[in-house]
Parts: sequence; structure tokens; C-alpha cells
Amino acid sequence: MTDQNEPASPYRLISVTIDESTIARGTPDQEHERKIAIYDLIESNIFELENGRAGPYALHLGLNGNRLVFDLRDEQGQPIFAHVLALSPFRMVIKDYFMICASYYDAIRNASAEKIEAIDMARRGLHNEGAELVNDRLKGKIKTDFDTSRRIFTLIAALVWTGRET
Repeated sequence: MTDQNEPASPYRLISVTIDESTIARGTPDQEHERKIAIYDLIESNIFELENGRAGPYALHLGLNGNRLVFDLRDEQGQPIFAHVLALSPFRMVIKDYFMICASYYDAIRNASAEKIEAIDMARRGLHNEGAELVNDRLKGKIKTDFDTSRRIFTLIAALVWTGRET
């Protein structure tokens, strides 16, 4: 959060919307995860176009085949920049992430504190791996800090989650 007296940075996302014509609505659990991921991302982020165009930015996400389209707009909704992110490089880390999350939630119910901590460390490690992949895939187009990359990975995972992994 920024101090109320400080001017807000122009290098941030102020909204995230999902193109429901290309990304189907999910189950209530999926929609809940998506809303949380979007809220967390908007609440705290550093997001800067490498071409120097300042924001703040409104991000509209859609799918085109197996690619996530980052459609960035200004505050008035005018297009600024579009970036297409292939999802196939994320497939394995997302699958592993949801498998370890399922193990974590199972462990919370009936495992020792040590086992829960070990699983949580693995979960955080996969989340970090996903964030690094986000950074790599956006390199040269969009700059973010590590925490923002983690939040973007969370949103990508929530958008592609089918519920079968858990």
C-alpha cells in the first residue's frame, strides 16, 4: 500500500478484467479464486511497459488459442499495448502447483506440523518458479517486481485451473 499523501505511481495496474467471450466462467470455486487473484494483483503491483509509456494501466485478459492476451489500456480505455503470452510453458508448473496445493490442504487436515511445513515450502518454491517464468516471458515487454510476478502467476493459474488437478 502507498501512503495516502504520496502520489500513486503511474507504473501500476488499476484494473483487471477478463474477456468472458474467450475465457469461460468457471465454477463458483474457480470464480472465487480468480476474484481473489485479481484483487491481490490490483491491491499491490509494479507494472511498467518497457517502451516507456506510463500508466496507470487497465489490463484486459483474453485467450487466443493456447495464448493469454494481455491487452493494456489507459484509464479511458484506449488501447496502449498488447502482448500475447504462450501458456504451454506454464502447463507443468501449474499442474505441479495444484498437485502440491492439494497435498497441502490434505496435510492441514491430518498431518504433522513438520509435514505441513515441508509441503508449504515446496508450494512456495513452485509459486516462485511460476513467478520467474512470468518474468522470463514478459522480459523486454513488461517490467514487474517479483511480488507482482507471483500475483500474475496466481491469476494465470486461476484462469486455467479446471479443478481436475486437485
